[in-house]
Amino acid sequence: MKLSRGVSVFLLAFGVWSWFIWITFVRNLFRDASGLAFDAAGDPTAYFWVHLALAVTSFGLGTAVGVIGLRGLRASRRPGRDGS
Repeated sequence: MKLSRGVSVFLLAFGVWSWFIWITFVRNLFRDASGLAFDAAGDPTAYFWVHLALAVTSFGLGTAVGVIGLRGLRASRRPGRDGS
């Protein structure tokens, strides 16, 4: 399957955006002082673990989508490789 250049750029941008958003979220999660992420003793709560799992999953999916976009861009730049 060959991706168009526009779709490839979108997928790559989505992967980069996903990393940017979730890195910011994880940074804020570790700095949380509201009591949601850490209890009074400083131990992680269920909120912390669930959101950390969401972030790790999103890192993986963002990476996969970004790699697909990058491969699509590289394939679109190769002359004479139209897959037919």
